[in-house]
Amino acid sequence: MSWRRALKDTARSGITVERKRLEPLIAVRGAAGLAIVIALSLWLFGPAAAASSAFGAFQAAIATFQRSWRPRPELAIASGTSLAVSTFLGYLTISKEPLFLALLVVWTFAAGMSWAAGPTIGLIASSNVAIMLVTVTLPTSVAQAAGHAAMMIVGGLVQAALIVLFPVRRWGAHRDALADALAAEADYARRLRHDPVASFDPQPLMEARNAAAVTPRQARRRPAELHGARGIAERIRPVLASLADPAMGVPAEGPARDRVRELLASAATLLDAAAHAIRHGEPVAAPPAALATFRTPDTGSILTGAPYRAMTRLNTLLQDVAETAGGTPQKDTPHEYAPPGARGTAHSADIDGRSTPRPAPTHPGARGTAHSAENDGPSTPRPAPTDPGARGTAHSAENDGPSTPGQAPTHPGARGTARSAPTPHPRPTTRTRPTFLALIPKALKAMRSELRRGSPITRHATRVSAVAATGYILGTWLPLGHGYWAPLTSVMVMRPDFSQTYSRAVARLAGTVIGVAVATGVVQAATPGTLQSGTLAVASAALMYLLMRTGQFATQACIAAYVVFLLGMGGEEWTQTVPERVLLTLMGGFLAMLAYAVYPAWETPRLRTRLADWLAAQGPYVAAVFGAYADPSASNAPDVREALLTARTARATWHAAVARATAEPVRHRGLSRTAADDAEDALAQLGRVAMLLEAHLPERGATPVPPAARFADALRESTHKGAKAIRERRVPTWDAVREALDAWETEDTDKVVRNTATLVLDTLTELSEALDTAVPPMTLDGTAPEKPNGPRNPKDSATR
Repeated sequence: MSWRRALKDTARSGITVERKRLEPLIAVRGAAGLAIVIALSLWLFGPAAAASSAFGAFQAAIATFQRSWRPRPELAIASGTSLAVSTFLGYLTISKEPLFLALLVVWTFAAGMSWAAGPTIGLIASSNVAIMLVTVTLPTSVAQAAGHAAMMIVGGLVQAALIVLFPVRRWGAHRDALADALAAEADYARRLRHDPVASFDPQPLMEARNAAAVTPRQARRRPAELHGARGIAERIRPVLASLADPAMGVPAEGPARDRVRELLASAATLLDAAAHAIRHGEPVAAPPAALATFRTPDTGSILTGAPYRAMTRLNTLLQDVAETAGGTPQKDTPHEYAPPGARGTAHSADIDGRSTPRPAPTHPGARGTAHSAENDGPSTPRPAPTDPGARGTAHSAENDGPSTPGQAPTHPGARGTARSAPTPHPRPTTRTRPTFLALIPKALKAMRSELRRGSPITRHATRVSAVAATGYILGTWLPLGHGYWAPLTSVMVMRPDFSQTYSRAVARLAGTVIGVAVATGVVQAATPGTLQSGTLAVASAALMYLLMRTGQFATQACIAAYVVFLLGMGGEEWTQTVPERVLLTLMGGFLAMLAYAVYPAWETPRLRTRLADWLAAQGPYVAAVFGAYADPSASNAPDVREALLTARTARATWHAAVARATAEPVRHRGLSRTAADDAEDALAQLGRVAMLLEAHLPERGATPVPPAARFADALRESTHKGAKAIRERRVPTWDAVREALDAWETEDTDKVVRNTATLVLDTLTELSEALDTAVPPMTLDGTAPEKPNGPRNPKDSATR
């Protein structure tokens, strides 16, 4: 992408106002806390202290709006306290400019490094540094600075107290995450009616999993309807897929297909009802017509075998969802692990009561099977294979729990039949989130791990600290006064990636001009006094809280008006702040944009490393699955799950890197967009093939498959070497994997595993072909010779 196009796209993104759901009650609560602090400070200390303490309450309220699953009072208190410490230390050094400049550099560098601990901590730290540049100029003595710092802490405490005393949609974010997951599955069910092999985006399920992690205090107070529903939701998707897919036995047209469409429509209606109940904390209002669809007497004569079992399982899961959403906890439904009874029909739609294993597909064309997984999967749907036996993969990676050992089948393919003996369900476990104090050492560890040369976080911290110091020196040197506006702007707009930095700079400039113009017009027309200025500042803050989620442009406009009114309450005339604020904002934004261009942290050159990390994580996951077949007596399921979670994280990192690289004005260096897409498709396919096998993990006592151990070892070693080769711009080779596969003696008991191993080698070969970007030699007629194995990475799924 050229610089011109990149700047155009980021500018458009910066001034875009998005349509988001507004939260007026939360905005009113935040504004009320700000008003209380301003009124109390005016009564006790005067306008200067009121302006300083108002910044503490203002920033504390902003912290509670951040995307975090942590309790909101903790964020408010942490924000107010950290701002108080910054202000007091800043005032102690403000009289000695070199010492204050050194403190500013250290403080901004630490704020830049805090992005390693997460965006919420990074944003709070960066905002505190920016506001500190203003608040250090308000006190006139050490005693006043201590008083102002104390009032900032009070501001955070007031906001925290209001959150506790006047909760607005308590557990609202957690309810929304779970409801969004159910609503996404409802939409998926509707799309399956028209497209039986429709794709599914697992992001809502991943968000629901993140929301399920709670602190010990939260776990004691969590509503009953938030217990267990996520695990059920994760098992519903593969059941929907197995019911709709024609490869499972339902023809593309006819009475059976019509009945499946009715069932999918009813399932979507019931899922929507459950989502609505969870989102609003109400009983489930299940439409009687939707319930009646699953009780139609002739369904058993229309649907037989696997489709009938999928329908039965779906009916059970929907009843569980309705019961859980109604507030009745599922005592026997674990949060993380799915019992075998729950996985029987869901994970394998080709289990229709027969005891003989079905062969796995023996060609890549039959691999477009598991249409969704958190671990992999391009968004484009794949056609269903013609062999129903190729689709034993309806159990997706979204269900990340291992099975509980039960009655051992006589062979790997017999696992999960509807007639298997039931096993006791494990006790529910709760995903825990560390407390705020326990989070501090974790955050420091994350920052220390990023403190290395070449780290994008370290480059961001270096960049923002240098720009803050330069902006402060230039602002102080220029005869404008209030020189802190330039570094304030730079610190607030700078982010670790290119697109956010440039879009925020544009939004900051445009919003500042609009906000200052409106506030100046109000001040000139009304000439407000101290109380009136404070009231206008609170109104501006309330409007900002209301519009915060709509984009940076509206937010920056409200902040500009808020600062003008607040400093006016402190005794400054509008003529002292408006012109210099606009000019210094221009300077700060320009310095931020120039710094990224001079000392960038481009994501495009690191795409190879991200791809190698994904392969390095995907390989152990696939090897762990094969290892479970090599030694069924060992407890391999936790190892498979841990490897799967690691692979998911690497996949998410890859996709985030590709999204950032797409917006950068940098040409690819060794990994073109086409090669990246093909390599992503191959790695996604590798995860999908592993899920084909994971859906049939053997129980303890099953017949071991010794060749799987050798194959797993070869795969683990080869993917490790392959990741190293990708980082070194070489094409990985898979000789060890091929030799292990050739040495595999096929037996009747391991035919499924052997055929799946063949598919693994095929996907690894496709990965190498995607990365082999060397120009082939030309033939005499001027055309490139076709590769021995056919075209490289054909997009037509029929040739895959």
